[in-house]
Amino acid sequence: MSATPPPQLTPFVGRSEELRAVVAELAANRLVTVAGPGGCGKTRLALQVAGAHDDVRWADLTATNDPTVVPELLAAATGTLLTPDHGSLARQIGDRRLLLCLDNCEHVLAAAADAALEVITTCPNVTVLATSREPLGVPGERVWRVPSLNATDAAALFTARSGAPDTGATTTLCARLDGIPLAIELAAAWSGTLTVAEILDGLDDRFALLVRGPRGVAARHQTLAASMAWSHDLLDEPDRVLFRRLGVFHGGFTLDAAAGVCGPRMEVLTGLGRLVDKSLVIADTAGPTTRYRMLETIRQYALAKLAAAGEADDIRDRHLDTFGAIVEEAAPLLDTDKDAWRAAVGPDQENLRAAIEHGLAADDPDRARRLAAGLAWLWHLNGRGHEGIALLRRAIDRGPDDTELQARLLTGLALVADTTGLDNDAARTALEIVPGDGLATLLSALGELPRDFDTAAKLAERARADENGFVRDGATALLGIIAHLRDDHATAVPLLETAVAGLAGRRDRGVASTALSFHASSALYTGNVAQARELAAEAVRMARPLEDYHRIGSATSVFALVEGTAGNLGAARASLDPMVRLVYGAKSPPFVPGLARANGCLHLWSGEPAEAAEWFRRDGTPPALVGLAEALRLSGNPEEAAEVCERALTAARQAGMPKVIADALEQSAFLSDSEDLHHEALAIRLGHGLWLSCVSSLEALADEPLRQACERAKRDMGLPHGPVAADAMALRDAIDYARRARGKRGRPSSGWASLTPTEESVVRLAVQGLNNPQIAARLFMSRSTVKTHLSHIYAKLGVTNRTELAARAAAG
Repeated sequence: MSATPPPQLTPFVGRSEELRAVVAELAANRLVTVAGPGGCGKTRLALQVAGAHDDVRWADLTATNDPTVVPELLAAATGTLLTPDHGSLARQIGDRRLLLCLDNCEHVLAAAADAALEVITTCPNVTVLATSREPLGVPGERVWRVPSLNATDAAALFTARSGAPDTGATTTLCARLDGIPLAIELAAAWSGTLTVAEILDGLDDRFALLVRGPRGVAARHQTLAASMAWSHDLLDEPDRVLFRRLGVFHGGFTLDAAAGVCGPRMEVLTGLGRLVDKSLVIADTAGPTTRYRMLETIRQYALAKLAAAGEADDIRDRHLDTFGAIVEEAAPLLDTDKDAWRAAVGPDQENLRAAIEHGLAADDPDRARRLAAGLAWLWHLNGRGHEGIALLRRAIDRGPDDTELQARLLTGLALVADTTGLDNDAARTALEIVPGDGLATLLSALGELPRDFDTAAKLAERARADENGFVRDGATALLGIIAHLRDDHATAVPLLETAVAGLAGRRDRGVASTALSFHASSALYTGNVAQARELAAEAVRMARPLEDYHRIGSATSVFALVEGTAGNLGAARASLDPMVRLVYGAKSPPFVPGLARANGCLHLWSGEPAEAAEWFRRDGTPPALVGLAEALRLSGNPEEAAEVCERALTAARQAGMPKVIADALEQSAFLSDSEDLHHEALAIRLGHGLWLSCVSSLEALADEPLRQACERAKRDMGLPHGPVAADAMALRDAIDYARRARGKRGRPSSGWASLTPTEESVVRLAVQGLNNPQIAARLFMSRSTVKTHLSHIYAKLGVTNRTELAARAAAG
């Protein structure tokens, strides 16, 4: 006991916001209890606050375990005399102005509460500041709960006590210790013996490691286990049982889940209330349903008590059964409202993972396998696909190969793999077990999409007949996507619109967002920039609640492409940059289709072709290859540009993607100075209604009337444009004009007369015996460009090699 605050032997670190908050509470309330678990820094915080007051009287109640001695401690602290009726304390203090600190009240709670109440009701100028692991529970008390140290303060405390530099390992260490000051100080005590990384490794058995408290402090603060034991030993037996059983929960829990695992609902509810009061459980009432949690350090102590009681296996089994029932009960929402389903099961993803891992280790793993099968949509939607894939594969490995449950797990694996970029045949294997399963059929179609549009479309048509709403609408969306990739936009748009209507009605946000993004791209390609912007923005809004890199990133990529095409490069970069930093700053970047290509386009349009090339190289799709070819061409690397262009052209022709074919032809035309290739690209674009790209073709062919027509077309589409003459042609008229003008020049499509001047020069040098590198050097072009010219020459003249070319030239 002490009338004055005890000295602080080490500097106080951080807690500036907490100090201001407690000072404000004391200014507004006569009795403030600073509450929190053992080792959270209640006493140090109270000491720091008390230091700003003139007359502070400090009573350390740990000096006794006898409640009847508490008045004596207060009398000594306040310098008063104690009479047998104990009533003289408040009378003697009278109207003195002071701050009375009651430190560590939890073990003599009732006596401390009586004394505090007497003082604030009798002494008008006394303010009481108490520290306790639970509230005093008297009228007028303001309870202020001490939070864990924030990351900055925690690292600063470790550094101050250990002398070690602040590193990433320090931050991780402090996070593992929940920002509990006592735990951090005990860990820092090892700094002369172990490195920070070694201390971090030792936290797997934190109660054995954190035992090096300084001499001269209370016994309960000399080891982490002692601090936990101080709180635990104050519990009644029913609360001790509940406390240790709650240790099985990971990441928090609801009352219903706790009742399923720990006992009758009302007994659990009242027990939770007591544990919350004693700062052993934290209650979060901000959401629609209260969620409870333990700090990880406290949870580890509870688990140790659970193991010592011999209850661990039984309680973990109950935990598995409870969450199996929760997921089973929520399952119907998958077909009606996926937002509601995610709200029902999503907050417990850590519990679900722990339950599956426990169940898969059992002799009979089927309970865990059923739970894993029921959670595929969670991993599909929440950005933790790799975790889901690992658990699903373990569940698959634990079962027989020909059961319906095995088929469900395989289908779930395919569903989750769709968001990670992994290629697998799980859906096809599931179909072999359960032929005709709608979701497996749809996922098989999706798996075929990168390989064969025709096969994917046939499977999607089959899935479209399924009774399940998601399967039907998902198949419709996939058919729309295939039509879009084939540049049949007249077919694609109504399919995508129908799919979005059905998907959005059930809050199937992921696929609905994807369908909206493809619809936006169709609108952009066909020249409706305003509609493309609206659809792309809606795709981002649709995906946003998922908080998932995959969906939000993919939708944002399309939105950025639309904004960039419209000339709003600043807005495009602003929308995409946060996603780029998040994804490509991660140790294991998530799969985000289109993100690298979109960022490459923005760099290209910003006049940064070298940076654009780096991004295009991250994406091996045919459209990205065309972008890479353009970036290389503009960077002054025509030879590699021509090689990449040929790869893009080959891939696009094999896949059947007209827009990409035309885009690749256009790049080849720029590289080879071939007007014919520009016309070939224009013909493809015209045939598929790709009006936006038609403008590019006309600009490449431009004479003055075509230039004016391009400015008018850009104005009409909502693109940046220059002055538009009053007599400028409409886009379709300009295309007809360009094609007629080509005919008037009289150059046929084959024979000697069809060759361009550049092609004639290549023939002349080739006939003279020069090889490709020599021709390239003579004509100041790349070797690949020479190769491209020769392939066009061979096609026009009907020859296949240089020998035949020389013979044809000699024949005249």
